[in-house]
Amino acid sequence: MLNLDWDFFSWSLVSDFLLKGLLFSLQLTVVAMLGGIFFGTVLALMRLSGRKWLDWPAAFYVNAMRAIPLVMVILWFFLLMPYLVGKPIGAELSAVITFIAFEAAYYAEIMRAGIQSIPRGQVFAGQALGLTYGQNMRLVILPQAFRNMLPVLLTQTIILFQDTSLVYAIGAYDLFKGFNVAGRNFGRPIESTLLAVVVYFAISFSLSTLVKRLQARIAIVR
Repeated sequence: MLNLDWDFFSWSLVSDFLLKGLLFSLQLTVVAMLGGIFFGTVLALMRLSGRKWLDWPAAFYVNAMRAIPLVMVILWFFLLMPYLVGKPIGAELSAVITFIAFEAAYYAEIMRAGIQSIPRGQVFAGQALGLTYGQNMRLVILPQAFRNMLPVLLTQTIILFQDTSLVYAIGAYDLFKGFNVAGRNFGRPIESTLLAVVVYFAISFSLSTLVKRLQARIAIVR
């Protein structure tokens, strides 16, 4: 029978082992979200440009990234970059670059769906006002697409937060590694892993609840 001991759980556990990892996990999530949405929007516009020399490279990138497991992308980038730049770039920086590049492919498809959901009449109205393609996108289409896709973008961000635990594979000190290190130091590896599951679930469930409420409010506004 498994005998669990939770006496190790204290403020010392949180302050000495978990806060550092939680801070990095949150920073990685926010930076990867912002970078992913920015580059994802660029990729989406390339795919919708109607020009093959823009559409095909963007489509290849998006489909290739979505077909490769994230943990493999993390490991490949971390192991190959020192050979390309001539020196190690560190696990944390490697994780940030990898997540932005990977998440851009997913945000690109979300933004492409959002742009395509805007009625063509909105596009024609902008053109009738004399707006250029870029102005029409920036002032008319993209603001509406972002509003329509906001719940989906935030849902993808929750998945992104969960995926940050994979950077443990390259030694980055994220929240999951904080639990792992604490488990080794206190001699409670099973308890620390179970506690990690509870914390990840609590954060993800809370964020999911907020997204559902936001989605309901957006539906009322419509």
